[in-house]
Amino acid sequence: MSEFSFTDHSHRRFNPLTQSWVLCSPHRAKRPWLGQTEEQSTSTQPPYDPKCYLCPGNTRATGTRNEQYTSTYVFTNDYAAVHENQPMCTNTDIEQVTRSSANGLFRVESACGTCKVVCFSPRHDLTLPELSVEEIIQVVSAWQQVYADLSRNPEIKYVQLFENKGAVMGCSNPHPHGQAWALSHVPTEPAQEISSFRAYQKKHNACILCTYVEAELVNSKTESTNRIIVQNESFMVVVPFWATWPFETMIVAKSHVSSISEMNDAMTRDLASAIRELTIRYDNLFECSFPYSMGLHQAPTATHEDGACCHLHLHFYPPLLRSKEVRKFLVGFEMMAEPQRDLTAEQAASRLRALSSVHYKNRV
Repeated sequence: MSEFSFTDHSHRRFNPLTQSWVLCSPHRAKRPWLGQTEEQSTSTQPPYDPKCYLCPGNTRATGTRNEQYTSTYVFTNDYAAVHENQPMCTNTDIEQVTRSSANGLFRVESACGTCKVVCFSPRHDLTLPELSVEEIIQVVSAWQQVYADLSRNPEIKYVQLFENKGAVMGCSNPHPHGQAWALSHVPTEPAQEISSFRAYQKKHNACILCTYVEAELVNSKTESTNRIIVQNESFMVVVPFWATWPFETMIVAKSHVSSISEMNDAMTRDLASAIRELTIRYDNLFECSFPYSMGLHQAPTATHEDGACCHLHLHFYPPLLRSKEVRKFLVGFEMMAEPQRDLTAEQAASRLRALSSVHYKNRV
């Protein structure tokens, strides 16, 4: 029997943050594709769109007019997923949807909070990789302010900052923007990560991601084990060993920082630079506006009791696999059994690392 090869043979990799496994089948990348292809828009966006609900000075669907903003702009979402003022759900209310408690199988709890929209720039046509580092610093500063403001509300137990880029990721408006959802509970995904942070700290007296950063710095010395794409003084951009999506990445703080509220000016600049470096490479990969869902994982709030064990990191989950027309689908086996990917983390990192840090639209 031939020797095992990570680039040819199927294997599973463990995700210590979510306590889950991902099946890696690199040989499947060679199979022919006759399935769905994504239609790419060939039209260019104007710097200002009078019909856009997010452009400066325009009127939104609810009749509220945006400010004539010149940098970032934050407002309360007109169609928020949660609301601050609503009745609490009682045991009597649960009887509206079930007549049997069935030993606790039917459980409901109220979910309250607020949602914010964060417009990255007044320009309708510029996504994060097309902004300057100074302009992305303004975005990071807006995240810091929103996180700090929402953390002051004692009813808020969790703040999620995120961006959905591209129509394929469900983005309802092409104007570059992200969101902040503040909730009265810690959601499932970050709750699992926090549980893993606590358990690892108790067992090893160390932080998972501090340990991971140190290990990946050692791994980067050899090409075959290098998953780092780019790094600076404060942050590392890496394809996680346990990545699920084809070109999934994390931006991880190199030091133990619990949240963006703890970053100094140098770290803020370094984070902005890391975001720009990564997203430029994403766009350059298939020379398109590369779609993804991105979110910050950090202390649930600036004052949360579990905050100290958390380690600031950003997840980027992009769906494209072979080209700008062919995406990865998490269906069938992935939905019924466990996630599966078609190329190794090392292969993805090598491809991203080799790309230029100059955006393809700006090449001479």
